[in-house]
Amino acid sequence: MKVYLGLGTNLGDKEANLHTAVQQINMRIGKVTSLSAFYVTAPWGFSSEHSFLNAACCVDTSLSPFEVLEKTQSIERDLGRTKKSVDGNYSDRLIDIDLLLYGDLILDTPALTLPHPLMHKRRFVMEPLAEIAPKVVHPVLKQTMEYLKQQQ
Repeated sequence: MKVYLGLGTNLGDKEANLHTAVQQINMRIGKVTSLSAFYVTAPWGFSSEHSFLNAACCVDTSLSPFEVLEKTQSIERDLGRTKKSVDGNYSDRLIDIDLLLYGDLILDTPALTLPHPLMHKRRFVMEPLAEIAPKVVHPVLKQTMEYLKQQQ
């Protein structure tokens, strides 16, 4: 299954954080088949003096969506992430890994919503995602990533 992940960091050695996350994804989730450039972006949803470095990657995996979620959360913890954003309260973070797309699966559970419900509203997600998956179609919105990026 092709899975698209969004990556972000705004603390410490940001480039190293992203490279380490990609290495861990490759080891724990599946083969990373593409990786976007790294994009410097402003914080979204909160104020911080630290800019973000964001990227997206495509992974071939045999894991279920819930297994991918568990693995991404485990990677975040292992790389030093201490808290998740809760109820729209965002904060600085060493690493953030979001499961954006799991093939064309549409899922809405308390633990996981696919596709990621806010991805198309976030330029820091759409810019790197459209770079590596311009023709991939959003399963709910029925538009390509390239088109959705242009709507930002």
